[in-house]
Amino acid sequence: MPDVVTFAGETIPIQRTDVREALEYELMVNTFRQTHTLLVIKNVERWRPFVTEILQKSGVHPDFLYLAVIESEFNNNAASYAGAMGMWQIMEKTAKDYDLKMNQDVDMRRDPKLATEAACKYLKWAYSNLNNWVLTAASYNVGMKGIKNRLKSQKVDNFFDLHLNSETSRYVYRILALKLILENPETYGYFVPHTEKYEPFQFYTITVNNDIDNLVDFAKKNNTTYKELRQLNPWFNNTDNFKLRIKKKESYEIRIPQQKIVQGKQ
Repeated sequence: MPDVVTFAGETIPIQRTDVREALEYELMVNTFRQTHTLLVIKNVERWRPFVTEILQKSGVHPDFLYLAVIESEFNNNAASYAGAMGMWQIMEKTAKDYDLKMNQDVDMRRDPKLATEAACKYLKWAYSNLNNWVLTAASYNVGMKGIKNRLKSQKVDNFFDLHLNSETSRYVYRILALKLILENPETYGYFVPHTEKYEPFQFYTITVNNDIDNLVDFAKKNNTTYKELRQLNPWFNNTDNFKLRIKKKESYEIRIPQQKIVQGKQ
């Protein structure tokens, strides 16, 4: 473990025995989940530029990339038993609070751009109330009200002095552990050449404001397949009729894959 550990510019008090042991535990758990952690290392570079750009534009520290890692490992189709959905595991009520559309054809909790923007809005709001990024990260798991109530009832002013349930306590330490591993994988025994890491998706965006009767035909007209279209637009719901209905005065941005250049051909 390094001598200094930070999160979002805040120093973690690893000189405390309880803090150091909790972080070491999560480091060991995630270091020795070898297949799982290796896949995360390969996948994180696909999403780092995309997510980090939105975080920074929104005024949220780029370390919150690692919150998305532990929420979903960047799986836009991730769904929890509680009903949370997408890369940022957003609940239906929260989606409505942040104007993420959900209907028979779409669920924007699965849109990586809009979901990340919504998560940033929550994180900035929570930080404005808590004035601490570590507490803000914990609130993403237990809720801002939950954190504030615990701080008040236990008469403390920081995360590390709080007695919390195992899930919420481990949540923050998992973020810290994944940050350490993903920023310095070689230190933890993972040697992955850059060429073996997954590349970011290459796409362009078109805006549609009229119904699409058949997304399969739409994909073909845009020189791609329905499978590739779904990969870049995971917010499409699974519908047997392949329709995308768009209300009057509404529109959707659809990502279309850039055409791959076949080696040796122009």
